Amino acid sequence: MKKPLSCWVEKERLDGKIVGCLTVILRARGCRWNRCLMCGFPRFDVGEEDLKKQIDYALRKFLRDDEILILKIFTSGSFFDDREIPPSFREYVYSKVEEMGIKKLIVESRPEFVFNCDAFGRNFEVEIGIGLETSNDEIRELCVNKGFTFRDYADAAKYILDRGGKVRTYLLLKPPFLSEFEAIEDCLKSVMDCSKFSNTVSINPVYIPRGSYIEKLWKAGIYRPPWLWSAVEVLKKSYEMLSENCKVGYDINIICDPVGAGNSRASHNCGRCDRNVAEEIKEFSITQKPNFRTECECIEFWRKYARYEKVARFNVCFY
Repeated sequence: MKKPLSCWVEKERLDGKIVGCLTVILRARGCRWNRCLMCGFPRFDVGEEDLKKQIDYALRKFLRDDEILILKIFTSGSFFDDREIPPSFREYVYSKVEEMGIKKLIVESRPEFVFNCDAFGRNFEVEIGIGLETSNDEIRELCVNKGFTFRDYADAAKYILDRGGKVRTYLLLKPPFLSEFEAIEDCLKSVMDCSKFSNTVSINPVYIPRGSYIEKLWKAGIYRPPWLWSAVEVLKKSYEMLSENCKVGYDINIICDPVGAGNSRASHNCGRCDRNVAEEIKEFSITQKPNFRTECECIEFWRKYARYEKVARFNVCFY
């Protein structure tokens, strides 16, 4: 397998500046845990040489532009799990990063493998993404099945920060079994809870992969992906809350990339405003300026949807 699953150039923030970022999704063995209810990542039978060829392909294809200062690698699992990613391959990546003058490497890991990190003290900055999903242990266990606690996350994040690394925390907007209103409230609380451990907080609206457990709920008509308006609400209120603590644009970035926005399997509104709202969400992620301009009559329907769903769920539980 000589080519990665996907690779592209996008924009990221680095020390307050907007720079180029090469994102590479490797064909890898995938996550050892493999039990999350919303997960549908592909898994591949690959060896170390396959991984090296994929990285080399992406670097040859895109790293001709001096503005690309960040390399982001996704393995659909934990970069620091030796069973998923050989340590010698990690060293190969580090040498390429240093050789090409890349300033920052972004990878992902479950908390338990963070303590395996061998990227500290290099000639580049390392940022480790952790899929916390929510700061609520009960929701994470019952609605996502992540298999770790907020304390596990906090310990791993402190370990990274104490060694000069940076932490990117992923939060899930609307895990299964939560209403739209509950999802917004949970995400906002989670932003505040993890802000003290994070340099970047990434809000991830649910996308429904094929073959996943959440796809069964969606096909049965008992789950709808979040509205894009819900993502806007979380971003705007997060910005307001964190601005009060002088964090946004200084200590912490709030970002969101609504994968597949407008698709029925992904976050969407009425269909007419989806593209504009999704672009404004991405613009906010880059600029950290909440300049949401799009107006659409479906926003009133969204407000009623969230309010009435909350009342209906309360009545069902109460009686």
